[in-house]
Amino acid sequence: MIAEQIHHYLRTFFIETNCKIEEETSDYLTVQLTADIDKRIMNRPFYWQFIESTKGEPNPLKVTFITKQKENLNIRGEYIHYGSMRMHQIFQATKDLGCFVQMYEDIEGASLFPWIGANFKVSYHTDQTKELLFSLGINLIHGSVKSDFQDILCALQLTDELPKNAYCLPYIVSPMRAIERLETAIENYIANDDLSWADEAKKRWKREQEILDHFYEDVENKPEIYEIEKKALEERFQPRIKIEIVSGGLFYLK
Repeated sequence: MIAEQIHHYLRTFFIETNCKIEEETSDYLTVQLTADIDKRIMNRPFYWQFIESTKGEPNPLKVTFITKQKENLNIRGEYIHYGSMRMHQIFQATKDLGCFVQMYEDIEGASLFPWIGANFKVSYHTDQTKELLFSLGINLIHGSVKSDFQDILCALQLTDELPKNAYCLPYIVSPMRAIERLETAIENYIANDDLSWADEAKKRWKREQEILDHFYEDVENKPEIYEIEKKALEERFQPRIKIEIVSGGLFYLK
């Protein structure tokens, strides 16, 4: 399911940024990048500096992003997952290009209901990192919440202009209150999730601390380097959870 979410997110990102998807299966996408997206996610600053300084003809990369690894997948490309640097760069590009939008379902003469949609990234940090992506939507009139909201949006025809003779119903739940409710839903998920990763990290932390203490067990007044190394272990192993809104918007839907 996570691989499918990544694939769908990438597909939406490249379509919305006008990159041509030249080949696609359920396991990978081959994409012809635009110059702008190449600059943002492909780590070629010297190439682009040269092109811009010489006013040369740009040649954006064509890249195959593999979203599901298989033994019999006979294709060359870059495997991309939530922990990968490339995925972080795409998340950052999404933010930079506009993480909040207002769009309408493209139906003439319809009464449109207001929804807040938000894509959350949840990061579990210790000496190892696990990241999850959640897409939630909340109706601003009756407060119902839907999961996989990005998938719902991608199945609709949306426009950034109010359709002819359409009417937007006024919302009752404020957008800020809606975001708070979605954040609470994410927090409830975390509270009920398997948090054994945190206990395992604390065990590794304890072992490392015992090794450090062993080196200084005969030293009555511990030197400054001991405190530095002890603090470094805490920063490395201390379990922490970060919730971040990657993108979102106000959507008026039928």
